[in-house]
Amino acid sequence: MRIEVNGVRLYVDIEGAGLVPDGPTMREKPTLIALHGGPGADHSIYKPHLSQLADLCQIVYVDHRGNGRSDDGDPETWTLAQWGDDIAGLCDVLEIEKPIIYGASFGGYVAQSFATRHPDRLSGLILSVTAAHVDFEAVFDAFTRIGGAKAGKVARTYWSDPTPERRQAYFDTCFPLYSIKGLDQDMVARMIVKNPVAMHFNGPKNEHGRFDFRPGLAKITCPALVISGKQDPIMPHPFGAEITRYLPNARYHLLDNAGHTVDFDAAEAFYSLMRDFIGEVSHAA
Repeated sequence: MRIEVNGVRLYVDIEGAGLVPDGPTMREKPTLIALHGGPGADHSIYKPHLSQLADLCQIVYVDHRGNGRSDDGDPETWTLAQWGDDIAGLCDVLEIEKPIIYGASFGGYVAQSFATRHPDRLSGLILSVTAAHVDFEAVFDAFTRIGGAKAGKVARTYWSDPTPERRQAYFDTCFPLYSIKGLDQDMVARMIVKNPVAMHFNGPKNEHGRFDFRPGLAKITCPALVISGKQDPIMPHPFGAEITRYLPNARYHLLDNAGHTVDFDAAEAFYSLMRDFIGEVSHAA
């Protein structure tokens, strides 16, 4: 379904009941809002595997403006501030109070935008394979280390000055390195890819190279879980460790046998961490 939020229609899907029978009462489950990566991808990258959490929480999937099935809106609004405020607006429209926010990769940027701008509006924060500030040289070095000189060169060429042609070369050479087990090709085929929003955001000359959430993370006092993959070339694991140093109530987990797709590469460990954290946050509420 599409709902109007801050002047655009965002595509939203909801999985699982919010209220469940519990003896003589109706028990409210926590709400998990899942923020997808990209930009230029969509929420389908989380399906169907995130469904295994639906017994613990109600899951709200959303495509960011300019992404997936949501309205594009004005490209001038393709900013982390607006994407973060869209999550606040989504919560207003759906009357969601204190959700757990889960953001992976670019979705982690949006999660940090929401959390730093509205720190009193979430009960828990999960940041997976993401960064509070991007060190592009560290990214290029990681691609070279994991994928060889060609991968490092293609990554540098694309991220330094993105174009649709360079983005295609990046998808051909570097994207397969995101997973140590091999990408789920069905997931890749299902994903809606939008190049314009990626061209607008990506690279050191655009907001991708300017944002820095590190000074604002101290405002986020809710429990936080930060997860990295040791073999992640696009979000090298020191990025996750750095986030944890700035978040006052965070725990950090580095998954050894995992790349950027930690939820696929180390699924058992990843979802064990997610379930434990969601359970702790919901019991504390």
